[in-house]
Amino acid sequence: MGRSADIVRKTQETDIRMHLNLDGEGRSNVNTGIGFLDHMLVCFAKHGFFDLDVEVQGDLHVDGHHTVEDVGIVLGNAVREAIGDKMGMKRYGFFILPMDDALALCAVDLCGRPYFVFDCEFQTDRVGGLDTELVREFFYAVSYSAGMNLHMRMLSGMNAHHMIEALFKAFARALDDATSKDPRISGVLSTKGSL
Repeated sequence: MGRSADIVRKTQETDIRMHLNLDGEGRSNVNTGIGFLDHMLVCFAKHGFFDLDVEVQGDLHVDGHHTVEDVGIVLGNAVREAIGDKMGMKRYGFFILPMDDALALCAVDLCGRPYFVFDCEFQTDRVGGLDTELVREFFYAVSYSAGMNLHMRMLSGMNAHHMIEALFKAFARALDDATSKDPRISGVLSTKGSL
């Protein structure tokens, strides 16, 4: 089954069930109620070689904020649980990903200390059913729930669809790198002896 996690989170705003396998093949089954977010999570799974199942019932009659933020929280919790003791794990990962006009940079440190930097401005308020301001909220939630140092920067870009997709794919590739094992690593990759 690989390094995997099953997370359930139910509040008065959202009901989320997620399965994540870090050692997967890129398969996904995603239903958040927000089509563009579904598309981004499918891209995340495919390009990170993660298997991902997500089922969400959210208060979309209010807006998308609770759904997007809570999916980020659950994904972060799933990553934290799936990486387990971090033995032999590379810990760091980064990727620069081009998508047409967009060029996104993502760097990850699975150190157990959350920190988040997001340098990206969108020229439109929405892409499909997703408010573009919620992209930051999603990755912030992932970072803090996972205990992950996450830096994301849009180096260039005009089209918000391309920019957001580049961010999700760059994150997938960086996370795949950070969670991969290196046979040279004995224990955890830290001079402190723990992460």
